[in-house]
Parts: sequence; structure tokens; C-alpha cells
Amino acid sequence: MTDPQTFRIAAIPADGVGIEVVEAGRTVLDALAAASHGRFAFAWQEFDWGSDHYARHGRMMPADGLDQLKDFDALYFGAVGWPTVPDHVSLWGLRLNICQNFDQWANVRPVEFLPGIQSPLRKADSTDLGWVVVRENSEGEYAGLGGRNLGARPGTGEVAVQSALFTEYGCERIMRFAFDLARTRTVKKVSSVTKSNAQQYGMVLWDDVFTRVAADYPDVATESVLVDAMAAKFVLRPEELSVVVASNLNADILSDLGSALAGSLGLAASANLNPERRFPSMFEPVHGSAPDIAGRGICNPVGAIGSAALMLDHFGLHAEAAAIRHAIEATTGSGVRTRDVGGTAATREVTEAIIGNLKL
Repeated sequence: MTDPQTFRIAAIPADGVGIEVVEAGRTVLDALAAASHGRFAFAWQEFDWGSDHYARHGRMMPADGLDQLKDFDALYFGAVGWPTVPDHVSLWGLRLNICQNFDQWANVRPVEFLPGIQSPLRKADSTDLGWVVVRENSEGEYAGLGGRNLGARPGTGEVAVQSALFTEYGCERIMRFAFDLARTRTVKKVSSVTKSNAQQYGMVLWDDVFTRVAADYPDVATESVLVDAMAAKFVLRPEELSVVVASNLNADILSDLGSALAGSLGLAASANLNPERRFPSMFEPVHGSAPDIAGRGICNPVGAIGSAALMLDHFGLHAEAAAIRHAIEATTGSGVRTRDVGGTAATREVTEAIIGNLKL
């Protein structure tokens, strides 16, 4: 027997329910590897970075943390944030620190409507819905450019400047990624989202690059929609969506809206990709750390397990990724659901049901 292909994965559970859902995802992946008859295996290394690390050391991750991570095949992330640490400190100190320094410029967030999950959209009862939000993940509104000054002024004299960065290079690569993805889907369409009527520089550049890139994909339908109109379209005409490409902030908000329409943020998976593979990519559920339910064993592991499926796709294990997705559908369809989607099952019960429904 040949040696199994071993994927080295850095697990970063971080904060709150991140610890529980990463454990669930690891359990599913290890079960899949055990059933592979030696074809592949996972070598895990866990890093205890996050808000507890901040309490002990004054930073969310060590100064050499990126060097510790750079040689892994992938990163598997939980959730970041805790009431004892300001949100901008926890986010920039860990997740965004990794995303930006590893140039994980393509954030992929599928919006999937699962059987047995009630959507607030009436249209979902009779229409086959599902789309992907592709988020520019390296610049835009989250570029981190700006500062706070004049704090010594008396009273309320301080000034803050936050600059959004748009480059032709950054816009073009995320748009080509979106078009290439659209070519793999049944409905070959890309919807570009901006606010170029009000943001006349960066967003108009985005529009111009989109028009130029679209000309190279004559087989893919296109539309350009303002972000407020797109928010309405998510609710009123979601059947018209296939691939939605947007800037860092706009896609962040819209993808959360899509997840809520699918039934819960706890269901939503995501991938932070460095498509050139110069650095490891990172896979994480969309939901936050949920301090109110952390440690109670009732959080929804589906988003994290779906993110594990995206990681398998990244490794080229497409049949195994599809097996996880089918197992998730079989589990929710059979009524095994956590409280956020109307069920009574614990995190462990959902995880065990998904493993039981794995078929390769």
C-alpha cells in the first residue's frame, strides 16, 4: 500500500463557539480520512491564539505567528471576538492579520438553502435557490488605511480618516476569479455590486474594470447593480443570482444577508483563498464567536463543516467534498438540527449524524 497523501492543517479555534465548531469539523474530516482506505490523511497542529492569548500576552497571536503558519497546506479557523477585547483589536490582530499578509484575496461564501431548514423567504418554498458571493478580500474598505489625529484638542475635536483602496490589479483579479467560477455553474452569470453613484472614484474604477473584464467572457451574462438595490434583490428576486462579486465591505454585508435568508449564519461556510498558492488558504464559518452560547454544546457546526468541504475542494478531493455536502443535506433534511434553525439537537448530535450520513 502506498503512503497516504497527508495534508498538514493548522487549526485555530480562537474564541467562543469557534472552539466547538472546529472540533466538530475536525471530527468529520478525520472520519472521512479513516474511511479513505489510506488514500489521504490529515496532520493537525492546533494554535491557542485568540482573546485568551491576548489576555496573557497583550496580542492575539505571537509576533512570529505568520512564520509558524506559512508552511501548512491550509488553515482551519473558528471565530474571533470576545467581550474583553475591542472588536477591532481582535479582528485586526488575528483574522485580518492572516488574510492580508497571506494575500488571501478571494473570499468565497456560498449561499445554500438546505432541506429541512425554513427560510424567511416565501419564495424559497417553491424555487430552487442558491448563489455564491465572491468578496474582494485584500483591499477596498478594509485596507486599513487612515488614522486618528488631533486627539489633544479640547472637547470633541478628534478626527478619524478611513480610506478605501481600489486598484485595477485588485479589482481585475477578483473579477476574473468570479467569471471563472461562473463558467463552472449551471447559470453562467456574474452580478457586480458597487455604489458608484455616490462613491465616484474607487467604485467607478471598479465599474470600469468590470466592463473591461466582462468583454473577455462573452459566454457569461453580466449585470451591475448598486448595493442597496442588490440587498433588495437578495430578498425579492434571488432566483436571478448565480455569482455575486463585490468589494470587501459590500460583500461582507451581502453574504451575511444571504446566510440569514438561507436560515441562519450558523449554516454559512467560507474560504479565504490565495489562488496562486503562494501562501496557505484559510477556511472558516461565517458566524461569529457567539459568547452568549459558547461552551454550552448547542452551536451549529454546519458552517464549519461546510467550510471543511471547501477545504477539500481546495485539496482536489472533490468527491469527498461532495460527500460532506450530501451528508449535511441528509442530516438537516432528516430533522437533526440545532436550535438556531428550529431544532433541538446538540452540536455533537449534528456532527455524529453528518458522519453517519457520509457516503463515498
